[in-house]
Amino acid sequence: MKDVDDGSTVTDFLPAERARGITIQSAAITFHWPPKADPKDSGPQKGPESRVPCTINLIDTPGHADFTFEVIRSLRILDGAVTILDGVAGVEAQTEKVWHQASAYHIPRIIFVNKLDRDGAAFGNTVKEVASRLHTWPVVCQMPWYKNEKLIGIGDVVEYCGLDWSNSVDGSTFEKISAADLGSVEPELANEMLKARTALIEALTEYDDQLVDEFINASESFEALSAQSIRQAIRRVLQSHQQKITPTFCGASFRNIGVQPLLDAVDDLLSCPAETADPAISLGGNKTSLRRFIQNGEAGKSTHQPSQPKSKSAKETTSNAAGANLSACALAFKVVSDARLGTLVYVRVYSGSISRNTLLFNTNLSASERAMRLLRMYASQSTETETLSVGEIGVIVGLKHARTGDTLVSYIGASAKNRPPAPFNSLQLQPIDVPPPLFFASIEPTSLSEEKNMHEGLSLLLREDPSLSVQNDEDSGQTWLAGMGELHLEIARDRLIDHFKVKARMGKIAISYREAMSCASKPLTRTFDRDIAGKRAAASCTTDVKSIAAETQDCQSTKHTHFVQLSDYNAFRIHHPTLSSNGKPASLDVPGLPPDLSMNTLIDSLISGATGALCRGPSHGLPVHSTSVTIHFDPASHILPNTTPAALTSAARLAITAAMRESATDKEVALMEPVMLATIAVNEESMGSVVHDLSSSRGAQVLSLDAESDQQSAGSNVASENASSNEPLTSAQLERVYTPPDLYGNSSSGRSVSASGAQQRTRQIRARVPLREMVGYLKHLRSLTGGRGSFVMSVEGFEKVTGQKIKKILNDLRGDFE
Repeated sequence: MKDVDDGSTVTDFLPAERARGITIQSAAITFHWPPKADPKDSGPQKGPESRVPCTINLIDTPGHADFTFEVIRSLRILDGAVTILDGVAGVEAQTEKVWHQASAYHIPRIIFVNKLDRDGAAFGNTVKEVASRLHTWPVVCQMPWYKNEKLIGIGDVVEYCGLDWSNSVDGSTFEKISAADLGSVEPELANEMLKARTALIEALTEYDDQLVDEFINASESFEALSAQSIRQAIRRVLQSHQQKITPTFCGASFRNIGVQPLLDAVDDLLSCPAETADPAISLGGNKTSLRRFIQNGEAGKSTHQPSQPKSKSAKETTSNAAGANLSACALAFKVVSDARLGTLVYVRVYSGSISRNTLLFNTNLSASERAMRLLRMYASQSTETETLSVGEIGVIVGLKHARTGDTLVSYIGASAKNRPPAPFNSLQLQPIDVPPPLFFASIEPTSLSEEKNMHEGLSLLLREDPSLSVQNDEDSGQTWLAGMGELHLEIARDRLIDHFKVKARMGKIAISYREAMSCASKPLTRTFDRDIAGKRAAASCTTDVKSIAAETQDCQSTKHTHFVQLSDYNAFRIHHPTLSSNGKPASLDVPGLPPDLSMNTLIDSLISGATGALCRGPSHGLPVHSTSVTIHFDPASHILPNTTPAALTSAARLAITAAMRESATDKEVALMEPVMLATIAVNEESMGSVVHDLSSSRGAQVLSLDAESDQQSAGSNVASENASSNEPLTSAQLERVYTPPDLYGNSSSGRSVSASGAQQRTRQIRARVPLREMVGYLKHLRSLTGGRGSFVMSVEGFEKVTGQKIKKILNDLRGDFE
């Protein structure tokens, strides 16, 4: 896969990646480990001992915070992950963020501490940081082996032997040295390996009873317990205990030290597709899992009341037959426009297999397309294949409609002319969450003749990267491109111009602000009455809006109220006193819904209208934030003879827009700005100037330094249960974590093992900062720290802007072009 250092990495094939020396987009490769033996090769076998080759689908993800969506959509379809840490820098801020994202998907992980051949590498200190920062118990499976201050190999704690690369020129071969022989040449290393093996077995026996029995049968000898027993125990614990422990490996990939044993560990410890959790699916209003649906035909629990229930035997026969007829189910997690091959849709197959010319139904878009060509990818290179089987990651070429997060199904009896029967038409895998954009910039074509090309290029760009978004300003006629950060927008601009050949220019990067209602409006009624697609349609809607701060009602649905939490902390309620929750009249003397309009359709139509209205505020045209919308629905006055779902959507949008304008007339709306939780890594001697700059020049609130935050986190729970299933280790637990002594290190280390630290110790500053103050901050930070500072940040929320800042922000929103 070549080297990062000389810019030849196979997975970093984009020109922008090689020019900047970073990973921008995720790249997939498929390979076998151990490599399949070549019958023509009669020479000595390289690498690990002979065993059955496994197929590994590897995805290389970016590390830059601006491309976090590439990480999110890759994590969504993974069975396991290898977290690579820098042995010099230790656990960095972005590592913590990605680790907790992986915890949300319950992905088994192992850790590889890299770059241990460099000055200042500290394996033991990195293990400590894994425990304190990542909230997991690291179990040392390998430790570095130094000789004359040079890394020559590793001590394999599981196999209980030494692996020596000192006689290998390219790192492709190594020598295995038994523990007995190692004790005579490296007694200190052998002694530490026994301590590490003892700690590893003790940690595993807390979660695995089978290993306890095997340990007793081995005469309770930590040395005699077989490596196979330990490997199997680690695999069982990783699958069943949601990362209570984390196997930790080490090496130096630049010299190929430790790479082969790491790939062995991927085969031995991480789950195969059949061992992963049953994928969650939805079938209309029902929640269930894919394997349960295929095997038993179970549709889960419905969120809506059924109409006429079928008999038990009829329902079981229908559902079992439906599950058996599903021949393939896959998730599209990435779309790429390739100049040579066309549109490439990356898919993960969760059930069955997809063959060439298979008819696939997109359940999200209700569209059918054929898989004309199937590819297995090796970064930018590809090979044709006839089928993609369950668990595989591959590419379908030429799908015109599929997007990121779409579910593709194939079933027995599929026809391009007919829509699939229930439940196939509504089967959807868990979607991929798209984070909201934070930065935006105006973009315009260089001439009117280029406007069409620009919009076509933007459409292709958005299909590739859903974390980008495009908005059109009706007042100014400008087009705005929004993304996750400054670098994200720069890369999008370059790809639009260089790859899609669009002649356009981009304005200065700005911030995505919000506006919020400051007072409540009175209930207003608006009627929509006009032609839609050549047919007359009409509906009425009554609504009022108010600030979330004035919210007094419960945020729950009741018999006569339907509550929905919308994006940007907006709340939406439909109050229907004359209707029950299933749409039937509450009494005999009031009208119900028309036969062709169900309660679910009514709710979906009104939510669509509310969402559209809240996209544009009444004063500045910004998205609306922290606002509560209540629709007072009465079929007697709001349902007209020619009412349609589209008319209800339009009526809701008109009424909500009018209510927001009235609220803004009574009292000026509040301007909201995003506030970020920033984690800034600096060398210790620069910490004072960075803290002073944050607090005095940027209006930041410094929350803590790294030492303080570690102590606070040791006794508190994780902020979000979805972010991580583990609680932080207590101080007593941190003391019990085994960490080998750092056999190699000097005073110039970037970190310090001791509490006092070295002069160049890396410190972390956590602060709350307005996002507008972080635009261009990286260049300023590097000037303060001599090029050694870095930071990551995430949205903590939105806060009201006060005083003179409002006028300055509104002036900045005009967007002058470069």
